Amino acid sequence: MNKNQNNEEFSNPSNYNEGAFWAKVKQFAKKAGAKVIYLALVLHYALVSPNTPGWAKAVIVGALAYFICPIDLTPDTLPIIGFLDDLAILTTAIHAVQVCITSQVKDKAKSKLGDWFDKVDEAEVA
Repeated sequence: MNKNQNNEEFSNPSNYNEGAFWAKVKQFAKKAGAKVIYLALVLHYALVSPNTPGWAKAVIVGALAYFICPIDLTPDTLPIIGFLDDLAILTTAIHAVQVCITSQVKDKAKSKLGDWFDKVDEAEVA
């Protein structure tokens, strides 16, 4: 697979891959920070919820596909600013689908944060 094919694979929302999502979270959780990971987890759990309507799942898939894409506006390897674009995309998606995000989805995301972060500031994930 050449580089362009790889980029197209990740940039096409219909090619969103849950395995790639978990791999990205595991690889970059500490570097991305609790806020970015929390938002990604909220979107993921909303995506897999049977109660989330199709229009919201389409928005979520687009945001998560961008999140897992290895090539984006600011490379994730850059210190401090590497995840700002991801944060912006995830935040925008959260706002767009907020009516579909239940307290159960938020609770699952907060619980899962414990896999990567010992302490999480509640204000950061509010």
